Amino acid sequence: MLSQDQKQFYDENGYLLVEDAVTADQLNRLRELTYGFIEASRTVTESNEVYDLDAGHSADAPRLTRVKLPHKQHPYFWEVLRNSPMTEVLNDLLGPNTNLLTSKLNTKAPGGGRAVEWHQDWAFYPATNDSLLAFGLMLEDVDEANGPLMVIPGTHKGPVLSHQANGYFAGAIDPEDPLFEMDKAVTLTGKAGSMTVHHARILHGSAPNMSDRNRLILFYECTASDAWPILGASSYIHSLGQRAFWEDMQDRQITGEPVLEPRIDTVPIRMPLPPAPNTGSIFKTQESAGAKSAFAKR
Repeated sequence: MLSQDQKQFYDENGYLLVEDAVTADQLNRLRELTYGFIEASRTVTESNEVYDLDAGHSADAPRLTRVKLPHKQHPYFWEVLRNSPMTEVLNDLLGPNTNLLTSKLNTKAPGGGRAVEWHQDWAFYPATNDSLLAFGLMLEDVDEANGPLMVIPGTHKGPVLSHQANGYFAGAIDPEDPLFEMDKAVTLTGKAGSMTVHHARILHGSAPNMSDRNRLILFYECTASDAWPILGASSYIHSLGQRAFWEDMQDRQITGEPVLEPRIDTVPIRMPLPPAPNTGSIFKTQESAGAKSAFAKR
């Protein structure tokens, strides 16, 4: 699927834009399911295990930030990850044995839908090595007006910046950190069916959606199977017993087989502790810990 030049670009810069990451039929089905979730949210009055609601959400005007764990809400979100051009990209970058960490369907609402403050995914879930990445499949066209993903190239090879605020792990860096160079950011836009790929250690964020359209992006966060999670990271898997963990790991196997010999590399790690008052989502983590905004008007 990927050319040698694309692989080299990803290795050097920590991100990639891949066109036609799903077939036309797959894209249409994913859209259908997504708009079905938005329609169903009209009856929801507060955030729950499926929906993160944005400010101003109502039955007449549904406003969501996210549908949580879409692969658990409908099996098609799991099927398309395992049987599409995305699958080939995953194996090209992480090898034959891969696992899903989590999924999320970000439905950033129009007219000011919530920003995601700058952060590194790696800060949330460090592992024994950094063969981890995230796919962002665009279900509708994404342009500069509706809050696209932004990344800072090369930062996947640098340090893990502090994500602390007010004594908590805030899930966001301090925009005044001298190592944060927003002027080097690259904005990732594209047509529906295109997919961003970003390394777990790269600095990234997204501004509010100021357009009149939802920004619909399906995210899958994936790992090579020999990258084992470190205890204390922010994942439900640490609350599972040994047997339940083994069963859960097999359920999350995307391609290949489980790897029982973790690969241990020298990688920079900061533990995401102590947890923020509300860890229900990245939005809740950043908000409840009082993270500073890089997007607020100054």
